[in-house]
Amino acid sequence: MNIQKQILTFIEEVGWDIFTLKSLHNNLNISIIQIYNAINKLEKNGFVFKLEKGKYCRHNFSDEYVIGSFIVKIGGIAYWTAMNFHGLTEQIPNVVFVQTTKAKKNKTIFGVRYKFVQVKSEKLVGFKTYGYGNHQFQITDIEKTIVDCFDLPKYGGGYNEIIKAFNNAEMSAQKIVKYCKAINNIAVTKRLAYLCELLNKQKMDYFIKYAQSIRNEKYNLFEPDGGKKGKTNKRWRLILNMKEDEILEIANS
Repeated sequence: MNIQKQILTFIEEVGWDIFTLKSLHNNLNISIIQIYNAINKLEKNGFVFKLEKGKYCRHNFSDEYVIGSFIVKIGGIAYWTAMNFHGLTEQIPNVVFVQTTKAKKNKTIFGVRYKFVQVKSEKLVGFKTYGYGNHQFQITDIEKTIVDCFDLPKYGGGYNEIIKAFNNAEMSAQKIVKYCKAINNIAVTKRLAYLCELLNKQKMDYFIKYAQSIRNEKYNLFEPDGGKKGKTNKRWRLILNMKEDEILEIANS
């Protein structure tokens, strides 16, 4: 049996749709050079697709969650893509957002655009594993998704979408505290606390107490990319550059 056929037979038998050269080398009694040469031929003949250096998938595999999670060494699916996965938005992102600690160029794979968002290692928390076997992927849980989107709204589909998602989400106050500590953004914590009270989010007392304990005296804009003027909220030191009735309307839309 030639090496190309041996590789195809192996990945078929073990059910691998996505793999690395290293994983093949670790499971087959074949030199890494022979595997590399065989994979190059399989790629040219359309049997496998090269995702990036050393990482491949079968030609007919296109699960964007698995691919996005697979091509980062540390990290996983996040932001607007995670909002959609958790059913927190009806909007379907045209980009797969991937959070990671390493700088990585955006790319398009099988017509799907991948946006890699680099964050500090302490922000890389709150991931859950979904899928099974070779189809597993990492994605932020509901609470981390919400906190991430308020931290970087431009990756969450815009402020209207994340306000609506926040209102619809069932959340753990303990997890929200944990993730607010991880992102270390007091302005985000104040905005979330303000929304908890405005929208009457239940069972968030633990988070509210935490937010009060770290609240600073600086006034921040409620909508960070909005206008500079608005009614002031002294409790949370926020400039409400969105009217409360507008926020309520958006949240319940």
